[in-house]
Amino acid sequence: MLPQSSILSFIHDTQFNDLPLDVVAMAERCCLDLIGVTVAGRHTDLAQIITEHAALFFAGNKEISAIPFSGETASPVGAALAMGMTIDAFDAHDGHRLTKGHAGAAIFPALLAYSYCLAGNKNKIDGCEFLTALIIGYEVSLRAGIALHATACDYHTSGAWNAIGAAAMGARLLKLSPEKTKHALGIAEYHGPRSQMMRCIDHPTMLKDGSGWGAMSGVSAAYLSRSGFTGAPAITLEGDDCAIYWQSLGQDWEVLAQYFKPYPVCRWAQPAIQAISDLMKKQPIDYQKIEAIEIRTFHEGVCLAGYNPQTTEEAQYAIAFPVAALIVRGTLGAKEIAPETLNDSIILALAQKIILSEGKEYNDLFPGERWADVTIKFNDGKKISTPATCPIGDPENPLTDDNILTKFYTLCRGSLHKKTADNIVKSVKELKSETNALSCLLELLKHPVSPKECQHKISD
Repeated sequence: MLPQSSILSFIHDTQFNDLPLDVVAMAERCCLDLIGVTVAGRHTDLAQIITEHAALFFAGNKEISAIPFSGETASPVGAALAMGMTIDAFDAHDGHRLTKGHAGAAIFPALLAYSYCLAGNKNKIDGCEFLTALIIGYEVSLRAGIALHATACDYHTSGAWNAIGAAAMGARLLKLSPEKTKHALGIAEYHGPRSQMMRCIDHPTMLKDGSGWGAMSGVSAAYLSRSGFTGAPAITLEGDDCAIYWQSLGQDWEVLAQYFKPYPVCRWAQPAIQAISDLMKKQPIDYQKIEAIEIRTFHEGVCLAGYNPQTTEEAQYAIAFPVAALIVRGTLGAKEIAPETLNDSIILALAQKIILSEGKEYNDLFPGERWADVTIKFNDGKKISTPATCPIGDPENPLTDDNILTKFYTLCRGSLHKKTADNIVKSVKELKSETNALSCLLELLKHPVSPKECQHKISD
């Protein structure tokens, strides 16, 4: 078993120069991608409601953090909650296959909340420490998630385990003692939302993947422990049956197994979407001539269904509607899952022609791999079929840096001035080399997203 002291040492003693270059590069990619998703998420009703809630009911006093892109402030606990749910509101953030969920949606908001608070108390950190803490947050979260899925009887949302990574970062940045760090991790694990993920799949609402509550729980845990609140042990870190998941901590890097989404919908839908997208690049598809679309994928993907979504949350946790929208409109972005699109009669009619079924071979590969194949039948009797397809963005077929950059600018289009977006990109790139890069980034993220005021928008 890896001694618990080794986990604590990883949290507190890891230095930026200890980190492999590819791990640092992945952290930079995650930063930029998550910032873009936050901008897009800011336009949702979910984000508006949770931000008002955080500003009103989690107002800060001595400890205050900005809620990015909102113009509002809250306590670090409230700011983490608001940003975590804002990212979760737009399902385009990074993820990890073995955890069946998302670390960044909680730990990035938590890290920003700590950073704003430290800066306000004249105890600011630099970009290298910011990236180091982010990587520690990812590694602790992802291993806790793998351990939880291996030992728990139910499938819990990401908030159940990414709360632990949020607390780990707080323990480091607040310079908690080893004993208080143990309690912070235990508090976060105990208070983390062990919410049932398949409930949200079956009944999609604003509850989403629990990451906002995970961020809130983790940040709260760190501050509670600093005040003397006790909560150890964290069994996903200390339990004998979980030891195997921590043995390579600091040697093998789970953050390198992150995937990035090209489409703002559940990753489980994306193998089928990718298959259709690949097919459309080879030949035009006239939706008016389609008789039926047969999609074979794994069980959890079939559970998405989503023939007639009533909200953007239902559209994001769907497979039929996004596939139909892609075929009809030729693209699948924010507009295709926006509320005003959900009554598009053409898309809805095509969605009704989609038949979903499970492929045993795909069930056997899940969650380590996600696959689908599609057959389209036309009214004249012709058929076209795709090969078994997995989505781009996985570690084996990653999005390029240019893809990530394009995605970022696309998500910011119409919401941020071009100069603001450019400076965010510049600041993220300079985190590891420029002393003031993090301070500049934190200021840039305070810029309210307000499309009506953008006179020099990123061009279409």
